[in-house]
Amino acid sequence: GTGILSSQPEENPHWWNANMVFIPYCSSDVWSGASSKSEKNEYAFMGALIIQEVIKELVGKGLSTAKVLLLAGSSAGGTGVLLNVDRVAEQLEEMGYQGIQVRGLADSGWFLDNKQYRRTDCIDTITCAPTEAIRRGIRYWNGIVPERCKLQFKEGEEWNCFFGYKIYPTLRCPVFVVQWLFDEAQLTVDNVHLTGQPVQEGQWLYIQNLGRELRNTLKDVTASFAPACLSHEIITRNHWTDIQVKGTSLPRALHCWDRSLHESNKNGKAPLKGCPVHLIDSCPWPHCNPSCPTIRDQFTGQEMNVIQFLMHMGFDVQKMAQQQGLEPSKLLGMLSSGN
Repeated sequence: GTGILSSQPEENPHWWNANMVFIPYCSSDVWSGASSKSEKNEYAFMGALIIQEVIKELVGKGLSTAKVLLLAGSSAGGTGVLLNVDRVAEQLEEMGYQGIQVRGLADSGWFLDNKQYRRTDCIDTITCAPTEAIRRGIRYWNGIVPERCKLQFKEGEEWNCFFGYKIYPTLRCPVFVVQWLFDEAQLTVDNVHLTGQPVQEGQWLYIQNLGRELRNTLKDVTASFAPACLSHEIITRNHWTDIQVKGTSLPRALHCWDRSLHESNKNGKAPLKGCPVHLIDSCPWPHCNPSCPTIRDQFTGQEMNVIQFLMHMGFDVQKMAQQQGLEPSKLLGMLSSGN
């Protein structure tokens, strides 16, 4: 595997020798479904049940002696972590394994039910507004959401629990949230398509606002890592050790989180000094963090630095400098150093 699934210490410094189980995503239901194939329904959506069965099987293969179970996922898998982490903990408790600490790691699955940049009719998953897609899906998949979240909403409003900032406060298990501030999947469902055409001013303001909104939803998330980059998914990428927020890499932040949970379990101590777990970029544009993954020109495949990328998107340096109350040369200097 790559990234967090790698068995190489250089690529996966803290968990290279952990026992790993990869569950392929084949249920198309954000790991929430409990609907089997029937005469009425020619497809089965059984994501929630697949996870339960895997846990049952792993108990007989050594999971019963584990101290920690980390449920991790990217994109739909990240949302699936939020929907299933407490249920997995309850399942293990019911099976008599109270000693296993269950934790979650949700990567690129923290979506916003915001207003689309341009509203479109819901013809397929790409054009469907985030809320409408989930609203329809949950009925079709017979989606299950955690009881504690469900109780926060009226009957028929369970779709709210698919959105990280709404379900997170109801979770009992510790969860670490990894989210790009400018997530490509979020921009796609919001109908912002960065196709190499210069970006219109309205789009540019929309993108900046998305970063702000996302940052706000993460402020009370105890353990989080949110770089100001335009990308999607990170934990299984082999460059996941390179991205930093405020000088800390993601593997380091996860290690700090792991240690802080271990320490607080022992003696309820405060967070460890010099070992941050709440890391959110504060710079306002996509790729204003110099450690962001490389961007390539869609047509030529050439790598671009942040200034080339912003120019390519029709970025007006004079105007942006004016908005920020800076000299244009100072703004360009800040962009290239990522401050």
